[in-house]
Amino acid sequence: MTPRNPTTPIRNRLIWLAVVLAIATIPTSDAQTQASTFRDPAPAPDQPLALWYDHPAGAWLEALPLGNGRLGAMVYGGLPADRIQLNDDTLWSGGPKDGDNPEALKVLPEMRRLILDGKFAEAHQLGTKMMGPYTQTYLPMGDLTLDFKHGDATEVHGYRRMLDLDRGVASVQYTVEGVAYTREVFISHPANVLIVRLTASRPGALAFKARLGSRLHFRTRADAGSLVLRGKAPAHVDPIDYQRANPIIYDADEHGEGMNFECRLKAIAEAGAVRVDDGALSVENATAVTLILSAATSFNGFDKSPGKAGVDPSPIAAERLAAAIGKSYDALLRDHVQDHQSLSRRATIDLGPSPAEAKATPTDRRVKAFGASDPGLVALHFQYGRYLLIASSRPGSQPPTLQGIWNDVIRAPWSSNYTVNINTEMNMWPAEVTNLAECQEPLFGLIREVAVRGRKTARVNYGCGGWVSHHNIDLWRHSAPVGDFGHGDASWALWPMSGPWLCQHLWQHYAFNGDTAFLRDAAYPLMKGSAEFCLDYLSDDGHGRLTTSPSTSPENFFVTPDGKHSAVSMGCSMDLELIHDLFTHCIAATKILKIDDPFRARLEAALAKLAPLQIAPDGRLQEWFRPFEETEVHHRHLSHLWGLYPGDQINRDTPDLLAAAKKSLDARGDEGSGWSTAWKINVRARLGDGDHAYALIKRTLRLDPQGVCPNLFGSHPPFQIDGNFGYTAGIAEMLVQSHEAGGEIHLLPALPRAWPAGQVKGLRARGGFEVDVAWNDGLLTSATIRSRLGRPVVIRSGSKAASFITQPGSAHMVDRDLGIHRKP
Repeated sequence: MTPRNPTTPIRNRLIWLAVVLAIATIPTSDAQTQASTFRDPAPAPDQPLALWYDHPAGAWLEALPLGNGRLGAMVYGGLPADRIQLNDDTLWSGGPKDGDNPEALKVLPEMRRLILDGKFAEAHQLGTKMMGPYTQTYLPMGDLTLDFKHGDATEVHGYRRMLDLDRGVASVQYTVEGVAYTREVFISHPANVLIVRLTASRPGALAFKARLGSRLHFRTRADAGSLVLRGKAPAHVDPIDYQRANPIIYDADEHGEGMNFECRLKAIAEAGAVRVDDGALSVENATAVTLILSAATSFNGFDKSPGKAGVDPSPIAAERLAAAIGKSYDALLRDHVQDHQSLSRRATIDLGPSPAEAKATPTDRRVKAFGASDPGLVALHFQYGRYLLIASSRPGSQPPTLQGIWNDVIRAPWSSNYTVNINTEMNMWPAEVTNLAECQEPLFGLIREVAVRGRKTARVNYGCGGWVSHHNIDLWRHSAPVGDFGHGDASWALWPMSGPWLCQHLWQHYAFNGDTAFLRDAAYPLMKGSAEFCLDYLSDDGHGRLTTSPSTSPENFFVTPDGKHSAVSMGCSMDLELIHDLFTHCIAATKILKIDDPFRARLEAALAKLAPLQIAPDGRLQEWFRPFEETEVHHRHLSHLWGLYPGDQINRDTPDLLAAAKKSLDARGDEGSGWSTAWKINVRARLGDGDHAYALIKRTLRLDPQGVCPNLFGSHPPFQIDGNFGYTAGIAEMLVQSHEAGGEIHLLPALPRAWPAGQVKGLRARGGFEVDVAWNDGLLTSATIRSRLGRPVVIRSGSKAASFITQPGSAHMVDRDLGIHRKP
C-alpha cells in the first residue's frame, strides 16, 4: 500500500507523523521513567540466526516480534521495566456490513462511453460514484508491562537482547548488583499462549509487578489467582488520513457493535509469593517465575456481528490458560521449539562467510556498518522473512496484514488492512518456494470468504456473474471499492482485478505440490468464479477485441492528450496479464480435472479475442492501452510488469515482450523502498540480472527510512511487512526458478558476483520438487533434486541443460556438467 493520489506524498508524511506521535505517547509505568546505565555488554551469541542488541528497545520499531499466527507480541526488553505489546489477528474494529453501491451500475455505461470518447479525466471523476465505504481497521489488543525491583542500583552489566530465529524465542540477559537475570519469551503455537520465563541467579532475588492494559476500552480484575483484562473494540474506525470529527466510535452498549476480547495472566513461581488484585499481579522473593498469558476475542466468522452474535471470549481464554498451566515450562518450551523448527529448518542458506567484526556487532550497528557486503547478514534477513511468515500465518489463523500481526496504534497506516493490489500477495511470495506452503492456507481462507461477499458486489456494482474484489479487504471480507462513496480516488479504488491475482496463489499452490484434490475442491471453484466475473466484465474495445473498461494501473496516473491527469482508461496491461493468467490456468485445470468442457470453450474463445500487450514507440512495454506519458516516471508500482513477475506470460518464448519489459523496468529506475524495491529484486531475478538484483539488496539492507528499521522490519515508511517477505522471495528467485514451460528447473539463474560460493538447501520448485544447490567460483558444483510426484524434469544451469525421469520419493544428484546420478 502506498500514497494514493498526486497529493499524497504530503499525506504520507502526515500519516508517518501521526504514527510517530502515537508511539511517542505510549503510557509508561513509573519504573520505565527511571534511567539505567549499561556497562560491558554481553558478547555476541553463538547462534548465527539471531537478531541481537546491547540495549533495550526505545521504540516499537526496535522491539522484537513474536507470533504463532494468531497471537502476536513485540518485546522491548526494557529495564527497570519491560513492555510486551500484544495483538490478536481477529481483533478488528467494526463488523460485517453491506458495502455495495447500486449507483455504480448506473454510471458504468457512462464511464465506458467517456473512455471510448477519449474523455479520460471526466471518466476518472465520475468513478467517485462507484465507491463504497472504507474497510475497518486491525487493532492493537494490549500491553503486558513488568516493573522490576532491582534495588536502588541503576548500573546494568552484561546486557543482551536477542531474537533466536531458529527457536522462535526472544531473550534478555543482564546483571544488576551481582545478580544475573534472564527472561525468555515465546508464543507457542501448540499451546496457543504467550509464555515469559524469568529467573534470578540468587535465590529470592526476583520481584516485580505485572500489569495488563490496552489502548482500547478495558477494565481489569482478579479472578482465581489470575489477572484478567476485558476489553471492547470500537464499532468503527476511520482511516488515519480521513479527517472527521469522530474517527473512532464506540457503541455505548457493552453488548452492542464492536469486538469483545479478553486476556488472562497467571504466574507460577518457584519459591516466593504471588499476589493478584484488580490492578496488578505481584511477585516477591522468587527465584524463577513462569508467566502464561492467554487471549481470545468474540470473533465468530466474517459474516457475524462480533458484538451481537459473537462468542464469549472468557471461557476460551480460560480454557487455553488452564491447559497451558497443566504443563511444565520445559515441556511448553520443548513443544514450541519442535513445532517452530519443523518449519524453520526446512530451508537453509549460506552465501559466504561474514567478517569476524560483523558477527561481533549488534544487529542494528551491523546493518549500518556492513549492509549487504556482509553475506551472513543477507542470509539472516532471508531467514528473518521466513521467520516472520511462520509467526504471522499458520493454518487456522488470519493471513498477515500490511503489518503482519503486529500493530501498535488504533488508527494504523492504511488501516493495517489487506491491500490486494500487491501487498497481501507479496506477503505470500516466499511461502511455496522457501518450503512454507502451509503458511498460505490463511490466504486461501480469505479468498474463499471474500468470494462470498464478492458475488453480491459483482451483481450489484457491475451486473456481472462470478465474484469480484478490489484493492482493500478486511476481516469482514469487504469486496467493494473503498472511498466512502466519493471521498476516495479512482486511481486505487476502481480496480476490480484483485480476484485474478489472488487466484494465482491457488494455482501456484497446486503447481508446486500437484494436489489434485486441492485443485478440484478448493482452487478451481474459486478460480472459475473469478473468471466468470472477468468474462462478463470484458467489453468490446471498438476494434473487435475484448478489454476491461474502466481500467486502472494501480495507483498510477497518466497525462491525457488534452493535458489533464487521469488514472482511468481501458485495457491496462496489468488487467490483460491477470486475465490471461487466470483464463490460462482455468483452462489447464479443466483439462487436468476432465471437467467443464463448455466453460473451457468460453475461456478459449475469450482468450483468443483478448486485447494484446503492446510495445510503445520508445520500445517499452506499455502500461496503458495507449502510449500515454506517465505523471511519475519512477512510480513505485510495476503493475504492467506483472506478466514477468509474479506472472509468467512474459518469458523466453516472448523475446520482444521480454526486451520491452526490461526497458520499462530500466526506465522506472531503482528509486523506492520496502515492497517496491523487493518487487524489483524479483523482477531483476526473472531477467537473470543477478548483479542488479544484488544492488537492490544493498538498497534494502540500510538502516534508514528507505531500508530497514533497527529490528529489521521493512521501512517503507511507515513500516510494511511485505518488503520483508518480498526480499526473501527475491533471494530464492535468484537461486532457483521453475516458472518456464516444460517442467524446467533453472539453477542459479541470477547469481551475483558478490556471492562467488555458497549453498542453499530445501527450496521448492514447481512439479513437486525440492532442491539443494551448491556453487563455487560463481558456478554450479552440485545439486540434489528430490521428487515427490515422480514427474519428468529439465535441469538448467547456465547454457547447459539435462532432462531425466524421476520416481515418487526419488532423489538425484546433479554435477557441475549436469550429469545425473540417482541417489540410493
